[in-house]
Amino acid sequence: MSAGLTIRAAKPADRDLVFAFIRDLAEYEKLLDDVVATPDDVARALFAPHPRVFCDLAEWDGAPAGFALWFYNFSTFRGRHGIYLEDLFVKPAFRGKGIGKALLAHLAKRAVAEGCARVEWWVLDWNEPSIKFYESLGAIPMEEWTVFRLTGDALKRLAG
Repeated sequence: MSAGLTIRAAKPADRDLVFAFIRDLAEYEKLLDDVVATPDDVARALFAPHPRVFCDLAEWDGAPAGFALWFYNFSTFRGRHGIYLEDLFVKPAFRGKGIGKALLAHLAKRAVAEGCARVEWWVLDWNEPSIKFYESLGAIPMEEWTVFRLTGDALKRLAG
């Protein structure tokens, strides 16, 4: 890590900061209208007695610069857990300093130390700068897979 960069786990006092990062990412992805979560929702998920989602914060010279929000998944084919990166975002003013790479390296170190099989995430098709960045790290697109989502009324109907 660079001299000005620190990465640490989010704590309850970071609730509003994490929520602000989520909204900043949604705005960048042109999905701000899809954000229905509240700061309380995020805090309940991240800081529950047995959380199922986690957040690492990047600070540059003490200033909030970016975040990675992630959780464990499982590969039946590998027989091991993995890490799924739900969100990765670096504020525009801090880009080009290696913060995104450091956040991913931080997750990769955790995955290796814990015997996880992989780290994976989605990226929007139009986000060419991110795609190139991820490929420069050795990540490969999973083009043979199609993502499906069940939500809203369809989810309720299936749940019966």
